[in-house]
Amino acid sequence: MAISEADVQASLRSLIDPNTGRDFVSDKAIRKVQVDGGNVAVEVVLGYPAKSQHETLRRLIQRHLAALPGIGKVAVTISHRIGSHAVQRGVKLVPGVKNIIAVASGKGGVGKSTTAVNLALALSAEGASVGVLDADIYGPSQPMMLGIAGRPESKDGKTLEPLEAHGVQAMSIGFLIDTDTPMVWRGPMVTQALEQLLKDTNWRDLDYLIVDLPPGTGDIQLTLSQKVPVTGAVIVTTPQDIALIDARKGLKMFDKVGVPIVGIVENMSTHICSNCGHAEAIFGEGGAKRMCDDYNVPFLGQLPLDIHIREQADSGRPTVVADPDGAIATIYKDIARKTAVFVAQKAEDFSAKFPNIVVQNT
Repeated sequence: MAISEADVQASLRSLIDPNTGRDFVSDKAIRKVQVDGGNVAVEVVLGYPAKSQHETLRRLIQRHLAALPGIGKVAVTISHRIGSHAVQRGVKLVPGVKNIIAVASGKGGVGKSTTAVNLALALSAEGASVGVLDADIYGPSQPMMLGIAGRPESKDGKTLEPLEAHGVQAMSIGFLIDTDTPMVWRGPMVTQALEQLLKDTNWRDLDYLIVDLPPGTGDIQLTLSQKVPVTGAVIVTTPQDIALIDARKGLKMFDKVGVPIVGIVENMSTHICSNCGHAEAIFGEGGAKRMCDDYNVPFLGQLPLDIHIREQADSGRPTVVADPDGAIATIYKDIARKTAVFVAQKAEDFSAKFPNIVVQNT
């Protein structure tokens, strides 16, 4: 009995993508099926970057289709296409940027900036085009974490060219001032600076722009949520009760202004002694998971309190770059994949593709 394209499509409807929890056909990931006798060629286009998962997904599809009667060779090609996805109503997309992910925390000292830079580097490692905007005007840390020194160029005297490190584009107020210069600015000046850094930077065809927000729920957070097209927000916290109180405030703020919560990352979840290997939950246990249950938002992952994370970030080579195959980098990549899947499952925004319509009297 000859195999048909319909047979292949029907079979793939029962195969679940382990990254999305949905079948490949419903996700519109199966773009082309070619049948030549018993041989089958399947083209898969994912809506999220997952370079490290390609071989696993290829084998999964091949094994699944091998159960079809009369099947011969199965060839599977996998790639990805990342579109622009829905944002708040009435907010226009930023040129050169498809999706903006805000990384926020209710309070300082929970490892938000370290999480943001490793999230960006993990998305890049999975095959996406990624940028980082350091929105912490008072305490910019991304220049140091990315190991970038120097000033951005301006080719036209009006806009800035992003600097680049480890394949990621970056912009920060830290590139424009001396390291020891304090930003003694009031709120309106800070929010104006944020808008300029975002909209006057010539971002080059980014799939994702990761925005490292300052802690709290003040002017910058409100400006971002009201004037910047944010696809979703990642909340970073520790398990400590005092950190969770502020993280809940941050989550509620984004909820009020219509920015979806991608999920929560629990940082410094356990400390592992470098001498004896003893693990201890010095900041408490399970706090972020309880918060996820309370607000029905995804739990993206938990990271240990590890000296190497701090050392690598301070050296300008964050963990995903310094130890790409290590256990901690794997956690960051898993968080990045969950974030990208969340974005991919939102409705696409086609506004940037529509031409401007001008009505004239003739």
